[in-house]
Amino acid sequence: MSSRTTDEKLVYMANQIATFFESQAEGTRAQRVAEHLRSFWEPRMRDRLFAMMDKGEADDLKPLARKGAEIWRAHGQAVPAHSEEE
Repeated sequence: MSSRTTDEKLVYMANQIATFFESQAEGTRAQRVAEHLRSFWEPRMRDRLFAMMDKGEADDLKPLARKGAEIWRAHGQAVPAHSEEE
């Protein structure tokens, strides 16, 4: 059984998603992370990750994971087709 806390697991999972999408085409990576969060994460998971980010408790997030979470939060369920540079 893992000794990681729930919060640590959320950061770990977000970073794993970002790691996967790092191999994708530039310019779409962050949107793909955001789309994954929208499609596969429960609202409670996303809300907790956002709260951790707001409180400075998600410092271990990879920049791509953070950008994807920020896109999701800013645009809600409508993930943009094109976003800013990563």
